[in-house]
Amino acid sequence: MPSETKLLITIDGPAGAGKTTVSRLLAARLGYRHIDTGALYRAVALAARERGIAAEDDAGLDRMLSCLAIAFSPAPAEGRVRVTLDGRDVTEAIRTPEISLLSSAISARPVVRAGLLALQRELGRGGGAVFEGRDMGTVVFPEADLKFFLTADEDARARRRFAELRGAGAGIALEEVLADLQRRDRQDAERAVAPLRAAEDAIRIDSTGLTLEEVVAAMLAAVRSRLAGLRSG
Repeated sequence: MPSETKLLITIDGPAGAGKTTVSRLLAARLGYRHIDTGALYRAVALAARERGIAAEDDAGLDRMLSCLAIAFSPAPAEGRVRVTLDGRDVTEAIRTPEISLLSSAISARPVVRAGLLALQRELGRGGGAVFEGRDMGTVVFPEADLKFFLTADEDARARRRFAELRGAGAGIALEEVLADLQRRDRQDAERAVAPLRAAEDAIRIDSTGLTLEEVVAAMLAAVRSRLAGLRSG
């Protein structure tokens, strides 16, 4: 969908709602960059675990953040973006249940959110990007051109996450995945800093009974409407 106007789009929502796949597909259809901000926090969590830094150790996290190098590298053949930490590919290492829980705890620390805020805003400069996360439309880009809040019921999200983990070779039961998801939901909703919530002007989409294509189609329709409004204005 070529256009001279490049929008800055945010997609927020809870774990397992399909944000990563949907945002990647939407970005590809628009010819935009896809930025998985959750991967930033996961990479920080992995680095902290490897260095023995606790989630509550703000001073240690601050020192670590000052020298971390996190980068995204497009991998079109794989249909995703690969993540490197200090030059090492950690795309798979940051997707384990352990890192998921740790990243949720670490992302609640103000020092971590402040440390990554500038990087995220720099990545969004000039538009033409789809950012996914949990506070993209509320904290990082409150002025975004278009905001979505993608959700699904708890069982559907757990099944999707279970399938993803099993596909990656993880030996884990569905009940464990559901319990991890419930804990993460509580952490994300109850944290004092940037709790998970929909922006007031976000378009809410419940993906429980929808296919990926139906979700993307709904988002593309909203993008077209927004672009038409900008042109006519």
